[in-house]
Amino acid sequence: MDKQRILVVEDDPAIRKGVVHSLRFNGYEVLEAADEGAGLKAAAQPFDLLLLDLNLPGGDGLEILKAVRARSAAVPVIILTARGDEGDRVKGLKLGADDYVVKPFGALELLARIEAVLRRSPSRPAEALQIPVPGALLDLGKRELRFDDGGRADLSEREAELLAFLARNAGRAISRDEILAQVWRLNPDAVETRTVDMHITRLRAKLRDDAGEPRIILTLRGRGYAFAEQRKDPAP
Repeated sequence: MDKQRILVVEDDPAIRKGVVHSLRFNGYEVLEAADEGAGLKAAAQPFDLLLLDLNLPGGDGLEILKAVRARSAAVPVIILTARGDEGDRVKGLKLGADDYVVKPFGALELLARIEAVLRRSPSRPAEALQIPVPGALLDLGKRELRFDDGGRADLSEREAELLAFLARNAGRAISRDEILAQVWRLNPDAVETRTVDMHITRLRAKLRDDAGEPRIILTLRGRGYAFAEQRKDPAP
């Protein structure tokens, strides 16, 4: 089995060296870059996951994220961010990052996040990979939404997993903690993240769901989220 390749874009030499060493020790192949130019060049190569620092010398890490997302909506991206840089985290999540890790972080936490993002669901029959959603069909195999009017929208790995989880539990209130545990496979007590809310916002946009008055992914105050049950037209 080929090693999974991770691209690390981080300007701090000590952090980058520690991350690269930990990843290689745990069996990953690693590409690394220290600034925007080198990061954009490295990002042109194939890789399985991107670890991205947003504050880079000579440019903005968000430009690397934009370039990666322009080529693929599916490659997982985890942002490496300094504590307090909430604005950058929000920008990154809106541009399609899957999660973020706040510096300083431990090697075990980072590896857990990486494994959770890279983990793939077991193979299932083709028909089980297609899930109906209002006005569209979610194709989990291709990670895309196919709308009844012929439109399409690409989804990241995490967006597809989240939408599938919500759709399979339609009509049930699901807390953010349960979503973190079931979709991100992380202990919610050990995670400081708003990534669930950001992913819901992105999914609503891709589902053409009105953010002001959502009809597909509902917000239940104090309880979490619920995927609206589809109504069947009565038989004539």
